[in-house]
Formats: sequence, structure tokens, C-alpha cells
Amino acid sequence: MSDLENFTPKLTADGSFTFVSQEFGESFHSHYGAKQESFFKFVEPTQLARAAQKPVLRLLDICYGLGYNTAAALQTIWAVNPGCCVEVIGLELNPAVPQAAIAHHLFDNWNCNYIEILKQLAFEHQVQTPCLKAKLLIGDARTTILLVHQSGFWADAIFLDPFSPPQCPQLWTVEFIKQLSLCLDQDGLLATYSCSAAVRTALLSAGLSIGSTPPVGRRSPGTVATHARGGVAGEQGSRGESTQRVSSASVPLSQAEKEHLLTRAAIPYRDPQLSDSTEVIVMQRQQEQQTSWLEPTSRWRKRWLLGTQGRDFMGTSL
Repeated sequence: MSDLENFTPKLTADGSFTFVSQEFGESFHSHYGAKQESFFKFVEPTQLARAAQKPVLRLLDICYGLGYNTAAALQTIWAVNPGCCVEVIGLELNPAVPQAAIAHHLFDNWNCNYIEILKQLAFEHQVQTPCLKAKLLIGDARTTILLVHQSGFWADAIFLDPFSPPQCPQLWTVEFIKQLSLCLDQDGLLATYSCSAAVRTALLSAGLSIGSTPPVGRRSPGTVATHARGGVAGEQGSRGESTQRVSSASVPLSQAEKEHLLTRAAIPYRDPQLSDSTEVIVMQRQQEQQTSWLEPTSRWRKRWLLGTQGRDFMGTSL
């Protein structure tokens, strides 16, 4: 059996398909809609339609996967400005995933104009045209992100799309997210589907400001982040300063979300050398939680359970 045969298309509610990862035991997308996630959880929060007015736009796609997020980005950017020169770096652990997406013709119902580009990127790992310079770096993202930083690549938008923190904690640690912040342009935006308190704490620890993005297919929101100097949706930065930048696709954290960051759930994952195993990272966080003086997350949950805002937020992974 070839690696490509390990992936069987799974229909989602918006008519697009996804895969299930045998390694991580999770679907690459929610059953609500794989295609809609790419646009509403990543493209819109990073304001790519507005950024496309720039002559050059740089995108860093963490966990490239099937290629949906990059496809949605290119579709959006070139619909606004066909002359925009786009530079893309994708990080992916398993090259068979994007190749299987092409082999199974998963873009056929997207009305996607760039299938040949996505095919070349999946199989050759690089594409260069007059308006696109793209490369796919294969391997552990904790190693390849260092290469991105060393190359001087500063992204206007970063898509942070690993599997969930409990299953893939190594790509949600304070140290890894710090590396992402070093690759984010001063006016750039980072978007992720996660609203985990541990993830948001890591973003704040990296000197970023955060805001919530609207829920897509589930009750819990996503998160958008930018350098504290810029700010997101009027949210306060990690040092408490007032921020000015407004993102049309994000809102300030609710009181429930702010208090969530003061509980044991907010203790972040750590990986000092960017090399620890999943088991070690999870165990060390559990040990830190057990000795923490922070409020138990169960108490926070009970406090907010009766409020509408709290109920909307309870769908999040803690």
C-alpha cells in the first residue's frame, strides 16, 4: 500500500472533503465544512483581501496539509489584485497529504483556478511564476521554522493550523509560537482555529496581542494575533498597553475569555529545545498544573456556565 492510499476522502457538510490522520487520530477539518474553514478561520481573520492591495504579499502556512488554506488565500488575493506577487512558505510533516488531495481530485468542486500550481507544489515542493514564489518545506515544523526565520522571511499572514493541542502539543508551545512571532511582519496577522487558554497564553508570551474570531461550524471562537504595537480589535497587549489597530474579522476577548486566561488551563505547553516528545510536553504541563496556585478551570466553568456568553465559549478545548 502506498502512502497516498492511507488517505480516504471524507465528505464534510459544505460539500468539500477532508482526510482523517491515522497518526494523530483526528480529522484534518471539522465535519461542518473543510472549505469554509479555510476562508472563515484563516483568510478572513488575516484580512488578505485588504493586504492584497500590496505589491508583494508573504504567507506562512503552518501545517500545509491538504493545501486548502493556501488555495483559499491565492483565490482571495488574486481575485482582488491579479498583479499581486505572492510568496508562500508551507510547512508540512507528511508530503503524502497534499499529494493525496491532488490524487483524489479534492479541488474539483472548489472552482479553484490554481489546481496546477497546487499540484506542482505538492509533488515538486516548489513553484515559481511571474506572480508566485512558493515552496513546501517537509519535516518537523520545529526544525523548518528555524530555516524560515534564518532566511529573513517576514509574513504578512501566518496560518497556524496543527492538530489539536492535546494531540500535537509540540506546535503550540511557548517556544514554537515565539519562533512564529519572529517570522511575523510588524503589521502582520496570525490566525488559528484554537481558543485554548494555553495557546492564547503562548501567543501573549510571544509579545503578541490577541482577539477572538467568530465561531465557524462550532460554538467556540478562533484567535487572531498581531504584534502588540499594532493590536487587534482594541484588545490589550501582553504588557497591558492600549492598542489601536482594528481587525474587521475579530473582537476583543469577552470577560469569560479573559478570566479563562487566569485559570490552570492557561498554563502553556513548553518545549525549551524544540525537540521534546509529545508525551514529555504533555506530562510537564500536567505537573505544572498540579502544583499551580491558579484557579481550577472547573471553577471558572461553573461560574460562566449559566451565562449565554459562557455557554457559547464552553465548546472550547481546555
